Amino acid sequence: MPRRIVLCASAAVATLALVAGCGAMGPSGGNPMSFFITSVNPGKGGDLGGLAGADRYCQSLAASAGAGHKTWRAYLSTAALNGQPAVNARDRIGTGPWTNAKGVVVATSVADLHSANAKVGKDTSLTEKGDVVSGFGDAVNRHDILTGSRPDGTLAVPEPGKDTTCGNWTKSEGGSAIVGHHDHKGTNPDPVANASWNSAHGTLGCSVDQLKMSGSAGLMYCFATN
Repeated sequence: MPRRIVLCASAAVATLALVAGCGAMGPSGGNPMSFFITSVNPGKGGDLGGLAGADRYCQSLAASAGAGHKTWRAYLSTAALNGQPAVNARDRIGTGPWTNAKGVVVATSVADLHSANAKVGKDTSLTEKGDVVSGFGDAVNRHDILTGSRPDGTLAVPEPGKDTTCGNWTKSEGGSAIVGHHDHKGTNPDPVANASWNSAHGTLGCSVDQLKMSGSAGLMYCFATN
């Protein structure tokens, strides 16, 4: 076979392989994941650097998993403070649908996410690495996920002098935050609180150790807005 024909054939095979590889990665050339639980806390418990810091953390973990081409937001609410309005977690995560690291659709829209139809659970709420987060009954319980929210995704408005967002995610000591049970289980006798993935109860504090005492590792939900 002439050398030119061999070279052209090789080039064609390489091109087809490249196209196939790109197709496997998704239309944007990256991981199609659009929802995950952070695999670890940044290191300061409830102090996530505010919403901006939490968003950056979601973005960095997504990038480490090959999904950095999307815009990521933390599912967190904040209270009105210092002239700034309250923020609802449900209003900052885009419109959906959202899929986990295994390609499972956990919700098709914001309304679906906050309905009984949502597929947010221990087997589907995976980390950016595709790992299951340990929960109630496991050797280490990490099922309390930071949200600061009510079941409908709006701010869990604190009582006077109380805290539901670790000081709008700037406290690493004292304070408190509303968390959800990603596995829908717990010792709280309230069946509604036990079943809520985003609004189960408040933590004993905002430090790493205080969060551990109530079954939390300071993890949070991250959603892609696009």
